Amino acid sequence: MLKLSIIGAGNVGSHIAVYAAGKDLADIVLLDKDEGKARGTGLDITQAMAMANVDRVVKGTGDYADTAGSDIVVITAGLARKPGMSRDDLLGVNAEIVRSVTREVVKHSPDCILVVVTNPINTMAQLAFEESGFPRERVIGVAGVLDSARFKAFIAAELAIGASRIQTMVLGDHGAQMVPLVDHCTVDGVPIREKIPEERIQAIVDRVQHGGSEIVKLLRTGSAYYAPGTATVELLDAILNDHQHTLPCAVLLKGEYGVDGLFVGVPVLIGRNGMEEVVDVHLTEAETRAFQLSVEHIRERLEQLATMAV
Repeated sequence: MLKLSIIGAGNVGSHIAVYAAGKDLADIVLLDKDEGKARGTGLDITQAMAMANVDRVVKGTGDYADTAGSDIVVITAGLARKPGMSRDDLLGVNAEIVRSVTREVVKHSPDCILVVVTNPINTMAQLAFEESGFPRERVIGVAGVLDSARFKAFIAAELAIGASRIQTMVLGDHGAQMVPLVDHCTVDGVPIREKIPEERIQAIVDRVQHGGSEIVKLLRTGSAYYAPGTATVELLDAILNDHQHTLPCAVLLKGEYGVDGLFVGVPVLIGRNGMEEVVDVHLTEAETRAFQLSVEHIRERLEQLATMAV
């Protein structure tokens, strides 16, 4: 029986748990340092599943021993943004949390696939990779899946059509330097440049790049969790059911896209082994320049973190 453990029972972690249970993906363990919160949330979700006639139990716990033997472990633990904060503002404190969590995860589930959701995602995925010693195929950051969904939603609103008709992809960093691939975006197979004026496209791109901040500002007390939860479960579904889907994720590049040694959002074939392969997508000159700037920001953040550690 497949086993999924989620570290962090906050808004994102709990929504991943309920969506994954609703899709009947695996046996689920929800862990939090606040054991009561984890147990109560697990009990609540289990009762919701009973109402929906889904035979899944979500076990809430504060003990990593309960996560032992997991096929996938999702790390959501960490501070969420508040108004006026960027993802980079979370760097130092979340780095320590992710390192600590990863050590415990590896101890109890040495063969698992690590899925990182904690912000800033690219850097936290890199830390989890380095701390775990896992092969790169087994450490994946959830980034572009969420950003691409936001891109799709904003285009759908602009054109007053269903989002299911739109294909989008966002690469690079999960932050203001992300790269929405406008030239790869289509509606019913038709390029969006044939449907939306250039100035409106650029406004949409800017909104995508600041999509998380927009929600943080509106909520005032936290950050997004419905869309991040759904995006994570899309990735989990592709892994656990070996869908072999191409999804934009943060993975360690080893020369692909001209990048070596950094976790960057790129199209990835996802299956039972985690990252099956990096998918090569042709980028225009403008997209290439934007991608390189995004990579440089990821590199600078990692250097900043190294300075903090000194």
